[in-house]
Amino acid sequence: MHFKSKILSPEYIVGLVDGEGSFTVYVKNPNTSNKTIRRVCAEPKFYVKLIEKDKIILFSLQKYFGCGNIYFQKDTRPNHQQCYRYEVGKREDLLKVIIPFFKKYLLKFPSKQHDFVYFCKIIECMEKGEHLTNKGLKKLYDLKQKMH
Repeated sequence: MHFKSKILSPEYIVGLVDGEGSFTVYVKNPNTSNKTIRRVCAEPKFYVKLIEKDKIILFSLQKYFGCGNIYFQKDTRPNHQQCYRYEVGKREDLLKVIIPFFKKYLLKFPSKQHDFVYFCKIIECMEKGEHLTNKGLKKLYDLKQKMH
């Protein structure tokens, strides 16, 4: 089966992301002494997750945007299918490709619009280096709590 890339119109992508996508940010809680060591204090990601038989759509999405990676996401829960995930985590790609796309082609679901707005605010703060100070990290953490 060949997936025709012409299906990937901006409207199709918006609908796909409204239903199966996510704008998320890991932000270290500055108020805890978490012993888990991560290399970053704040890490934004955009992703779309689909079942294995629909993974060709993710490859078309990757080709459309010209960035990001596709990962197998194993699920061991009963009655769940294996999934693949298209993910963009490189900040430059988020700033130059993903954010401008979704500012031009608006998401329809209010909950996705809400998360996208806060996603953009957090990345804007990161661009100013705010995530590198305790005060700034607290601000980012508080913004993250407003996301879904």
